[in-house]
Amino acid sequence: MESCIFCKIIAGDIPSEKVYEDDRFFAFRDINPKAPSHFLVIPKEHLPGVAKLSDNPELLGQLMILSVRLAHEEGLADSGYRLVINQGEDGGQSVAHLHVHVLGGRALAWPPG
Repeated sequence: MESCIFCKIIAGDIPSEKVYEDDRFFAFRDINPKAPSHFLVIPKEHLPGVAKLSDNPELLGQLMILSVRLAHEEGLADSGYRLVINQGEDGGQSVAHLHVHVLGGRALAWPPG
């Protein structure tokens, strides 16, 4: 999708601090971090949100497994971390491209917002 900011980041049209990339997924640091470690993991395929994945559990599973792996590589395993997927405007989703927030490096309060 041409107007999607995450698609533009994947294409290299918008600079980002890349954390990871393979043929299906891309991860990059959040430009407005909410924790000392805050990055996003996204599929390269444009998917508007998690609600559209009921017919693709494999992709969702791979996305979550990769998010956990990257959290561990980031050194967050011992102290803990949070994985967040927002869905829809009221759910806090600001970009209509499926993404997982990986946050850690400090104690995270609950409820989040």
